[in-house]
Amino acid sequence: MSLKGKLPAGIVVLFALAHLAHHLVTALPIPLLPFIRDEFALDYTRAALVVSAFSIPYGFSQLPAGWLADRFGARRLLLVGISGVALTGLMVGLSLSYTMLLVSLALMGLLGGGYHPAAPSVISRLVDPARRGSALGIHMIGGSVSYFVAPLAAAALAAVWGWRMPFMGLAVPALIFGMGFFVLLGRRERAVSTPASPMPSDDEQWSGSEDEFRIDWPRMATFLVLTSITAAAVLAVVAFIPLYLVDVYGYLEHNAAVAVALFYSTGLWAALLGGYLSDRIGRVRVVVAFALLSGPALMVLSFVNSGVIVMGLLLLLGAGMYARAPASESYVVKHTPRGKRSSLLGLYFFGSIEGSGMLAPVVGFLIDRFGFTIAFTSTGVVLLIISGVCAILLLHGSSRD
Repeated sequence: MSLKGKLPAGIVVLFALAHLAHHLVTALPIPLLPFIRDEFALDYTRAALVVSAFSIPYGFSQLPAGWLADRFGARRLLLVGISGVALTGLMVGLSLSYTMLLVSLALMGLLGGGYHPAAPSVISRLVDPARRGSALGIHMIGGSVSYFVAPLAAAALAAVWGWRMPFMGLAVPALIFGMGFFVLLGRRERAVSTPASPMPSDDEQWSGSEDEFRIDWPRMATFLVLTSITAAAVLAVVAFIPLYLVDVYGYLEHNAAVAVALFYSTGLWAALLGGYLSDRIGRVRVVVAFALLSGPALMVLSFVNSGVIVMGLLLLLGAGMYARAPASESYVVKHTPRGKRSSLLGLYFFGSIEGSGMLAPVVGFLIDRFGFTIAFTSTGVVLLIISGVCAILLLHGSSRD
């Protein structure tokens, strides 16, 4: 049975739902930051630590999770990455002190690291390499839905019951789905291992020369720096958008939380666009283009005097971040031997997530000392410089992507 040229829609949609469940709780700290800031009387630097308490452990955990997925399989890591995160989300909702909140978020980050290195690797084994970008784009939509829906639900719940209720309320369905997803993947593994099954195993579906090569480490390192610093800079600034809208434009806390959903809503279409373009014009070109757009957008973000223009810039930044993601994952998978893909994907997610977690307190410090304009502008300038250097190195010479 040949699946050449086809997308196995069922498994791709299932993984999109898994991505949604994984991020239902992890999407909440940023839109709820104004509520948390008010309850614990935090300055910008300590407010940034709420974001970093999750994102720094989340970034570090990508590295061992990728290694474990390559050696022991993805299924258990995916269970921990969904249901484990949900359980710690309940702990966040029950936190009665700032310290307990930070500890709970850190534990959420540690358990959540198993999802991303494992999921794209599994998806990539199940689809035609020529359609890989599109498949990863569909998978990305699941996470985008979470980051779009979760802030809206959080704003509604927090306005009535406080910021703890969104964590507890959204953790329950994520917990249930994670366990069901674990069972479904187990059934599929047993099905493909049955000799009479018409479905070929992962390793039999697609085979080719891309599984036998050595990694071009200088080029791979340059690409990882480019895509990681783009995500890190954008996410570090977006972490302060709710506080920026509340403190500068006078938004109510729940309206600022809804505004964050606008940024993440771009993933509903930009992920598909990025995946499609990466299959058609090349992965490097897609990542370079959106990286070079993101720097200037960050630079002008705090200079505008209209909330409408701020929303427009958020749409641009969101589109760039989400279009970049499937192109980046597809590039890493294409240029990494099969047995090392989860490990390299772990390194990719480590750079993006850890970078944003470490950069957020720096941005918070700059805001405390110099204001939003200096903080946002300097972040954009650094991103533009690094993007320009990486773009020259990647686009000069070899055209392989």
